[in-house]
Amino acid sequence: MSKLFRAVIMGPPGSGKGTISERIAQRFALTHLSSGDFLRENIAANTEAGILAKTYIDRGLLVPDHVMTRLLLPKLEEMTRHSWLMDGFPRTLAQANALNSTCDLDLVISLNIPFETLKERLSERWVHPASGRVYNMGFNPPRIQGRDDISGEPLIQREDDQPEAIVSRLRHYKDLAKPVIDLYRSKGILHKFSGTETDRIWPYINSLLSTKIPSISQTVTQHAPLP
Repeated sequence: MSKLFRAVIMGPPGSGKGTISERIAQRFALTHLSSGDFLRENIAANTEAGILAKTYIDRGLLVPDHVMTRLLLPKLEEMTRHSWLMDGFPRTLAQANALNSTCDLDLVISLNIPFETLKERLSERWVHPASGRVYNMGFNPPRIQGRDDISGEPLIQREDDQPEAIVSRLRHYKDLAKPVIDLYRSKGILHKFSGTETDRIWPYINSLLSTKIPSISQTVTQHAPLP
């Protein structure tokens, strides 16, 4: 690739960010950076930032901006020679401003999924706490009910995926995300994709990125298409 490419994917809980991020990373040879993965790694390793983040997570609170930036910005500084896609960061305007001070983004993907679709997906979502692997009983169930495919350990439904918590969680996301979306729109790098099914949204994202990362997309099209 002649030029480094940095992108962010945004979307509410249950919007399919992780699934689409994996497809983008595979198709366009970008490194997929997940804020959730970094949080779990730092908590497991008992780093100073991880211990601090855990105190908020254990109380059911969002990890504050200064802790998230402390976790993620050093990682991005290690990636100065790599192209990447960031999933789950920035969530707030303060985090977006901190990211802007570290690097220039080329593109921001915003997933716009109907409220009822999100509620349905989240109510059917089960997770493997140790790895963060996510299952959906409707369209991506585990091979053995209630068990993680890889470890065989029990799956849980997070408290904030319970029906009564979902509505306030989605509203909170919308309030935090709006100024971030407005910022990236003003920079001319925001691309919004709407729909109820990941498989229907994906071709449009794939088409856009094929025009933005031509050297990679030309190489990839010589290989067999992804399933």
